[in-house]
Amino acid sequence: MKAVIQRVSEAAVTVAGETVGAIGPGILVLLGVEKGDAERDAEWLAEKIAGLRIFEDQAGKMNLSVRETGGAILAVSQFTLAGNCAKGRRPSFDTAAPPAEGKRLYDYFVARLRHCGLLTATGIFQTEMRVALVNDGPVTFILTSR
Repeated sequence: MKAVIQRVSEAAVTVAGETVGAIGPGILVLLGVEKGDAERDAEWLAEKIAGLRIFEDQAGKMNLSVRETGGAILAVSQFTLAGNCAKGRRPSFDTAAPPAEGKRLYDYFVARLRHCGLLTATGIFQTEMRVALVNDGPVTFILTSR
């Protein structure tokens, strides 16, 4: 699994003009599921994100996790993270998980975030979405489970 995570002061996802998920301060997660990913990847990634110390403490150092700040998560499926742009001009998505497996693992990932005690909003899997965010910092990281 691949995830782009961004520390945000707010983020929202809309489908057909309707807001389907929104958060205040927290983390926007763009999640890509690849062939060969399993529940252990989702578990590792959810725990990593929940505990990652990317929020500032009173001294201004990145020393607090989203759990410790009471922030929320907005998790959005993003199969294009599995895209390979090494050859030619058109990305190859050969490594992306088939849609049914991608949805199953995306849903499992969201469930694991909630199991960590995090308020978690979502987009809608395999839907054209508009994501709006205010990146706080900016702070952005790329995580892979393998």
